[in-house]
Amino acid sequence: MTEYKFDKTKKIASTSGTDINCYVKHAASSGHCIVHINHGLAEHAERYARFATILSESGCHVYAHDHRGHGRTTAKDAPQGVFSLNGNGVEKVLLDCAAVQENARAQHPDLPLVMFGHSMGGLITMNYALAHAERLAGAAVWNANFSGGIAGRLAQGILHYERFRLGSDIPSRLLPKLTFDSWVQKIPNRRTDFDWLSHIDNEVDAYIADPDCGWNASVSMWQDIFELVFKGGDVRGANGKAKALPIQLLGGGRDPATDNSAATHHQFKRLQSNGFTAVKKIVFPSARHETLNDTDQSAATEAFIDFLHACTDK
Repeated sequence: MTEYKFDKTKKIASTSGTDINCYVKHAASSGHCIVHINHGLAEHAERYARFATILSESGCHVYAHDHRGHGRTTAKDAPQGVFSLNGNGVEKVLLDCAAVQENARAQHPDLPLVMFGHSMGGLITMNYALAHAERLAGAAVWNANFSGGIAGRLAQGILHYERFRLGSDIPSRLLPKLTFDSWVQKIPNRRTDFDWLSHIDNEVDAYIADPDCGWNASVSMWQDIFELVFKGGDVRGANGKAKALPIQLLGGGRDPATDNSAATHHQFKRLQSNGFTAVKKIVFPSARHETLNDTDQSAATEAFIDFLHACTDK
């Protein structure tokens, strides 16, 4: 099996107080763009080394950082599973994204930047794009669910109760039952509790064996995630630059985290009905949650590279 690696790791200081751990993979030949990868909940950026290597071979400089409370990124107010002990977690996460992009642009000042996010990273990418579309050439939002609805409001109520009774910075006891535990129940003939991620046994086993994956998020981190869900789904006040930004929505037809891509369709319709003019939607009918680590990984990666060229070949 091929071992994929980033070229280097660097530390980037953020105005949020974060010492960001960022992985870099430079373009194998003359670079034509920058890709900024945002990973999902309870994982880390180094898992994207294969994706970064393929993008590098396509002429991309790739920057992938560990979010607060994840991987090797450190902050005094952000132990594992917590965005911020002192509140304003979403704001700090977005400030960290800005710091990574500022660093990348300093290295490649004339190149367009496309933001990519998977799952929670997709929530972050959408929120960042709505606030700072002028900084981006495009945004890819994969496997993300912005359909909070009544269930989301109920989850927020449960989190408020947990915060009152137990505190904000301990792992939530109830949200994993409503999310991960519920999702795996929808996978027939499952082998592990994480089969909802992928059909490929080796990928699931690698996730389970990784000590930086699969942990339970704190009450406050879950609250921050639902803030990202509802803000990213409320696009009514988006400005003209956000509405003109090329956006790629990608989902899996067998992904229980997005209601088998129903959430992808919903976000697509929501964006279109609110005047977003450059939104594209792709659904891989058999894919589970981690499309990049599932049976459609090659086709999905090619779809992203096509999107990159559409955004940056101008």
